[in-house]
Amino acid sequence: MIDGGEAIRKLALNVARYSGLAPLAKPFVGGIGAILMLHRVTATPEKPNGVNRHLNIAPGFLDAVIADMKANGYIFVAMDEAIERINAGGKGGQFAAITADDAYRDNMTEALPVLEKHGAPITIYVAPGLIDGAADLWWEVIEDIINARDRLTLTTPDGPVTIDCSTPGKKLQANARLHAHLTLEVREEDQRTVLRELARSNGIELEGLRSSTLMNWDEIRAIVAHPLVTIGAHTIHHRNLKRLSEADARHEVDDVRCILQAELGDEPHHLAYPYGYASAVGDREVGFARDAGYVSAVTTRHGVLRAEHSGFLHALPRISVNGRYQSVAHIRTMLSGVTTPLANAGKMVVTI
Repeated sequence: MIDGGEAIRKLALNVARYSGLAPLAKPFVGGIGAILMLHRVTATPEKPNGVNRHLNIAPGFLDAVIADMKANGYIFVAMDEAIERINAGGKGGQFAAITADDAYRDNMTEALPVLEKHGAPITIYVAPGLIDGAADLWWEVIEDIINARDRLTLTTPDGPVTIDCSTPGKKLQANARLHAHLTLEVREEDQRTVLRELARSNGIELEGLRSSTLMNWDEIRAIVAHPLVTIGAHTIHHRNLKRLSEADARHEVDDVRCILQAELGDEPHHLAYPYGYASAVGDREVGFARDAGYVSAVTTRHGVLRAEHSGFLHALPRISVNGRYQSVAHIRTMLSGVTTPLANAGKMVVTI
């Protein structure tokens, strides 16, 4: 199945690249730096053709991206220094900070050797609930459920609904249907219960499940001692903050700091909002992050950094380095800044 939106985005990237617009525009719209966003980094993904394959890049691609950026003058810094540079208006040249969400184990086993090669720091955002097993990587779980069956029964307020999963195309449609159900039709607090009932009612046992793709606490404690690694917060349960009450959202943002301090010995200074798009974080959530005392907070909004972001340190955009765009030329075009207004209705300073 062809993703029409992805095809259009790639067309725009190629037009900007081959027309010469991107390199010409970079001195004017390239900003002062960028925050890169990773998820998984592995040469051997468990489901290379899975619906979530876009979350993965190969270590060789990460190596190529960092090398190309360094060749083009970028200095790689930790998030603490990135914030200092933003506040200084970008003095010292263009810089980049690398971040990774969710604490996948391959960040340690396959990404870290690449980072060591280049001396490039990384901030890994951890959600304790995902590590403890109190929360699920539900997007992976629904894919597993769909792949295990040709037909599913989904319980809804209007009664049971049968979902056809008999072909690859039907499985993609089923994934979209269950994704919408869990993120739009079910309360955020009930998502895990509904997910596990879906699995149980379709003969799939998930009790006690903890994703083996994530680091455990011992591994996180080991990696936090590495001089290139900073641990940030990703809330407690990786819930959509905008769908929670104020009290529950503040609990997710505030109390994760205490949990991470108890586990790792230090409070995190940087936050990544779960999901990070418009329907997951807005002015209210940015205020929560600021009130909690974080030095910075990042979204998933697409954009380069500009000096004006010194006034928006709790709503910083990132450049997603993902499986859909495993081309150094694509990343170079994104870093030129020309795609920032294209992706944000003309906005050059992207916040929320």
